Amino acid sequence: MAHRPKTIILDSWAVLAYLEDENPGKQVAEILANAHEHGTSLLMTTVNTGEVWYILAREVSETEAERVITELQRLAIQFVDADWHLTRLAAGFKARYRMSYADSFAAALAKEQKAELVTGDKEFQQLNDQIKIAWL
Repeated sequence: MAHRPKTIILDSWAVLAYLEDENPGKQVAEILANAHEHGTSLLMTTVNTGEVWYILAREVSETEAERVITELQRLAIQFVDADWHLTRLAAGFKARYRMSYADSFAAALAKEQKAELVTGDKEFQQLNDQIKIAWL
């Protein structure tokens, strides 16, 4: 990201890459550090947060999933509830594109906030003309 967005949206793909210390996760760590340094808002929908929780609960344990959610909050990632406006935007993406319902919420939040979505999930390629994407 050459420019500094005011708001960054994280999808579950980016968060899981960060947590699993994969190569793209190092980029996420840099994005988080830069966001904190420059006062950039970090947002994630509760739907995408739930996706991270259930994946960790299934693959590791519910205790680990809870610990990770607490860690995300300590990293100043704000969880945004899915009100009707956001849900309607997400449902519109899901109706028009082949993507998971959870991913449609990340896209909807990026569109609503006029923010940059951080992801490496190729499902989002079809939205390049709809939202700003910072590819990992």
